[in-house]
Amino acid sequence: MTIDQRRLKLYSLLGDFPERDRPITAELVSETEHDGYVLETLVLDLNGIELVPAYFAKPMGLDGRAPTVVYNHAHGGQYDIGKEEFVYGRGKGLQDPPYAKALTDKGYCAFCMDTWNFGERRGRTESELFKEMLWKGQVLWGMMVYDGIRGVDYLCSRSEVDADRLATGGISMGSTMAWWLAAVDERIKACFDICCLTDFHELIATRGLDGHGIYYYVPGLLKHFTTAQINALIAPRAHLSLAGNYDRLTPPHGLDRIDAELKEVYASLNAADNWKLVRHEIGHFETAAMRKEIMEFLKKHLEG
Repeated sequence: MTIDQRRLKLYSLLGDFPERDRPITAELVSETEHDGYVLETLVLDLNGIELVPAYFAKPMGLDGRAPTVVYNHAHGGQYDIGKEEFVYGRGKGLQDPPYAKALTDKGYCAFCMDTWNFGERRGRTESELFKEMLWKGQVLWGMMVYDGIRGVDYLCSRSEVDADRLATGGISMGSTMAWWLAAVDERIKACFDICCLTDFHELIATRGLDGHGIYYYVPGLLKHFTTAQINALIAPRAHLSLAGNYDRLTPPHGLDRIDAELKEVYASLNAADNWKLVRHEIGHFETAAMRKEIMEFLKKHLEG
């Protein structure tokens, strides 16, 4: 298969989707000055099934188009947080300042939405939603990824967004979303993931499957893809992965395997410098050193 055929195959495993070309509508709920930047609160119709609350942050006084980052929020069993993580942080799990301020301080626009079952979309259990979608031929993770793709569609329609300089990132579930979104959507030019580049086969070997919620599981996936093979679809685009060697969600031997395979893939495409895995002797959280690495990565690949 060609890489484009592999990408289509991965997309096909994600269940039945609404039409990709259906119109997107956006309602501006409020626009406020928030900690040195402008924060828009939005309600988007991305999928025709349920509305998607979102935040769009832009630097104060922005003139013209800016590089833009799609930030994906975490899970952590805290369904009430959702996109609020983007603006208010996540306690000890993330560094200060929160990403809305960190990114706009550098001159970027940034976007984060409540994914299915989180924030203003909560109200059902995760297993309830997974089961309902399964009956309908849908996959919960697939519908999350679909909203991510449609979120990029929306961003590309905005006058403030430089559609040629898009990045995505996040921690935990948001990390997984970042590398899936970059794998299936070539408009993403740079991807950073924090603490969730998990080798699926090593997760089985270490009996760690219950560390991830049921949202994470895609029927039939392992018949066609390893974690490294999904991430290879990002190549030769820039990809920074940050992991903790004590993180039970990312078994160390799995990180070894992914790193070795992706080094080969990127080298074969004459893009060895565009893949980097940085490992710290920590668990499942972002450190100051990680944040510094991310901001330098974005500067290089969105501004360079």
